[in-house]
Amino acid sequence: MTTLNDFSGTEQLDSNAIKAHELAKKQREISIAEFFEKNRHLLGFDNKRKALMTTVKEAVDNSLDACEEAGILPELNIEIIEMGEDRFRIIVEDNGPGIVKKQIPKIFAKLLYGSKFHSLKQSRGQQGIGISASVMYSQLTTGKPAKITSTIGVNQPSHYYELGIDTQKNTPKILKDEIVEWDKEHGTKIELDLEAAYQKGIQSVDEYLKQTAIINPHTTIIYTNPKAEQFIYARATDNLPVQPREIRPHPYGIEIGILIKMLSWTNAKTLQQFFTTEFERIGAKTAKDICEKAGVLIKTKPRSISREQAERLIKAIRVTKIIAPPTDCVKPLGPQLVEKGLKKEINAEFFVSTTRPPAVYRGNPFIIEAGIAYGGELTSDNQIKILRFANSVPLLYQQGACGITDAIIETGWRNYGISQSQKSVPVGPATVLVHMASVWVPFTSEAKEALAHYPEITKEIKLALQECGRKLASYVNKKKRVNEETKKRSYLEKYVPHIGIALKELLALSDQEESRINNTLRDMLEDIRGKVELEPDGTQTYSEELKPIINEENGVDDEQERRSNQ
Repeated sequence: MTTLNDFSGTEQLDSNAIKAHELAKKQREISIAEFFEKNRHLLGFDNKRKALMTTVKEAVDNSLDACEEAGILPELNIEIIEMGEDRFRIIVEDNGPGIVKKQIPKIFAKLLYGSKFHSLKQSRGQQGIGISASVMYSQLTTGKPAKITSTIGVNQPSHYYELGIDTQKNTPKILKDEIVEWDKEHGTKIELDLEAAYQKGIQSVDEYLKQTAIINPHTTIIYTNPKAEQFIYARATDNLPVQPREIRPHPYGIEIGILIKMLSWTNAKTLQQFFTTEFERIGAKTAKDICEKAGVLIKTKPRSISREQAERLIKAIRVTKIIAPPTDCVKPLGPQLVEKGLKKEINAEFFVSTTRPPAVYRGNPFIIEAGIAYGGELTSDNQIKILRFANSVPLLYQQGACGITDAIIETGWRNYGISQSQKSVPVGPATVLVHMASVWVPFTSEAKEALAHYPEITKEIKLALQECGRKLASYVNKKKRVNEETKKRSYLEKYVPHIGIALKELLALSDQEESRINNTLRDMLEDIRGKVELEPDGTQTYSEELKPIINEENGVDDEQERRSNQ
């Protein structure tokens, strides 16, 4: 027998089912291009000024990577043309190897398309988002397509494309595809119209290109800004950076989910073969040791490993001593090129640089380089200028949220002759450069603007800065002592003529004898206090004969620095 309550319940169930079906109809897959179209701030397009800088940055990064991989000394021509109110045209042309025709639409008009995401070696690009995101932003703000011209050789055709992005499908929209005449042996040119704002300053395109020239001393950059002002950053060396070697993952850097995925993909027949072929620094003996600690047979088929067994393998890896990963996958500039880059663009009186030995975080090799430019035209009115770089790319935004800035603040700069308040950026006439070279840089966001705060990285940055700081302290203390000595000498030299006059009157000497006495007194002054000389760059130095009061050791007290580090 059906009751009223039974009927009401059935009606309610039908109503819920209808609502569930209605909600189900609204569900659909979201394209990555659609996601970033609505969340463009994640990629560095959160304001017009930043959008201009980000677009130039992505195009320049692609050009530099392409040239270096092809063994070509980069020559970039960058032009920004003001087309109207908040409308700019960006043109970036390089002398790289060019792009194969069928790859052009995918590289410039498909997000998450690239060759470096799964590659464990140092490179500027990692995610395959950058330049295609700029094309998407251009399309979103002006409705105009990107224009790309590329050729791969003298006897090869020059291909011209006009491209857009179908954001619902994340696929290229080819609006024009033709062969054109282009007077260039090889290279690529991209033109983008976008809504942007141009303003000079520390976060401008101008500053980005200047810093790019510093950290890439092998590059020539010709830049024309919207004011029709041209800047030429000539290369400081004709030697290309050594190309890094691609490596396999290091076992210390993997987690259980990655391990399970690798086990399902591998072509290895046994677990021992899997470890020796898929990872760096694992030989047959180490693989056997890991399997024994995990309680898994070495001849087990990788695809038959259960989640529980994979978890035991991860724990066994953590307690097994494994050699650190190889470091030929990263390419530091080296102290000489860091200094050359600084000297090329900064007018200072003292330069120092260092490159730290390779280190590891989460199984990823990295190398920290640091440099300091001091004095000269640098002013001491404000905080020191910080130049942050990751894989030879300047980081202009989010300085306060960057691990590099934190490491600089935590370094005891007062030990090195530079003023610093507690927990703040030091103040002085200096520029501090920090460069991280790594197979995988831990950025805090997709916009790649700041480094994450890994203790291993912060420690290496501080050690590099302290190494440079000790040399800076020696120079600063020496300069201070020379200035003090010059001041004391000026007091003595002031009275030499008066002593000569007094002796002349007391002893009834001739003018010639008075002059000889004055010269003798000056020679005695140099014998006692040493000789101060003027260097070609305008700085003063002293001779080796100076007395211990000037010639004493000018280093930083090691015990004082040790206490500061603690």
